[in-house]
Amino acid sequence: MPKVLGGSLAAHRDEVRARVFAALRELLYERGFDAVTLSGVAAAAGVGRTSIYNHFPDRQALLVAFVEHEADRYVADLERALAGAATPTERLAVFARLQLHRLAEFHLPPGQGLAGALDPEAYRRIAAHADPIGDRLARIVREGIEAGEMAAEDPAVLVAMIGAALSARQIVDVPAEELADSVEAAVRIVLGMVRASNLG
Repeated sequence: MPKVLGGSLAAHRDEVRARVFAALRELLYERGFDAVTLSGVAAAAGVGRTSIYNHFPDRQALLVAFVEHEADRYVADLERALAGAATPTERLAVFARLQLHRLAEFHLPPGQGLAGALDPEAYRRIAAHADPIGDRLARIVREGIEAGEMAAEDPAVLVAMIGAALSARQIVDVPAEELADSVEAAVRIVLGMVRASNLG
């Protein structure tokens, strides 16, 4: 009988998933999704092959579960961070900063490669987790326009431009000691890009 980690089945499940997700995160960074196997993840996580197959029948199921877990964690972190920001401009700065730090730590293959590696249903499930994040950015932009803090342009265009800027890996693919300065420079540029002209 496999060893139960954490003293209960629920705790065991959570412990196995935490180990597996941590291992997968590293393997995605080092090798990319194409080179990931369930047996390789199990070995890196220090769990048995039978155990990982009990949780994830194949590597697509593993990746979907991983992205769902990471997205839920990210949205919770984002809402907590935004709660302390008083104005739309401050909320956009918080959003941009968190997005870029998340980009620095979260390594998945580029979208096209990921779409090709997954079946359509799995990819749709992963893509759906971007919706709450995009919706939150759209709300910040609308509030910024209404408050006169952001340019009175089509909100969809502003959201698209901000999203494109915050997905540029060149900003975060820098030596660790330069990351904070690079992120803050990008945040300043994004804020300047959408600032209402009457604010100077």
